[in-house]
Amino acid sequence: MSTSEKTYHHGDLRAALLNAAIQALEAGEPFSLRAVARRAGVSPAAPYRHFADREALDSAVAVEGFKDLQADLAAALERVPAASPAPVVIAQLGIAYVTFALRRPAVFRLMFGNECDESDSDRVRASHGLHAVLNDAIEELFSGADVPSLSTALWSMAHGLAFLHLDGKFRPEPAEAVAERVRSSVAAIFAISTHAAPPSAADSIPGRLA
Repeated sequence: MSTSEKTYHHGDLRAALLNAAIQALEAGEPFSLRAVARRAGVSPAAPYRHFADREALDSAVAVEGFKDLQADLAAALERVPAASPAPVVIAQLGIAYVTFALRRPAVFRLMFGNECDESDSDRVRASHGLHAVLNDAIEELFSGADVPSLSTALWSMAHGLAFLHLDGKFRPEPAEAVAERVRSSVAAIFAISTHAAPPSAADSIPGRLA
């Protein structure tokens, strides 16, 4: 019995192919069904038992990436001491997000490198699961807040920081320096709400009596 047949009958072929695909991506190797099959040690035809084409493999790898990132975010929340202030909680989520991107850049780029395809149910569910972690945290931290809008704003900040690092706009730095940049960015945003509100337009009219 061939290696591919053994793997297939043991039910591990799909997992082996995904693992090989992720390893190939992260090693910067050619990424195709044939190359992935070769790395996994199976026949060139074996991947087609689970993936119709390269796009299907891409999607499956992205789903695994979303699940892994969601697990990292959930783990980050578990490490935050109880009753921590909101900026500390959000910063920990941001640090976990950026750290994942820097640790697994090829997978991260693949996860967010395509337009949203609502017909790809697995990828959509995985993406929604990722956002649910942030949405739930915000809902718990900010009673009555516009959760979707605040979630989008905070996600955009973390996502932007991740790609600014990946694209070399920030020079390579130790992990703690990256974490401090995330903490400082979060702190700066939350500090804005503690400043005095600016005067109204009417108050700023020259010569207007109080």
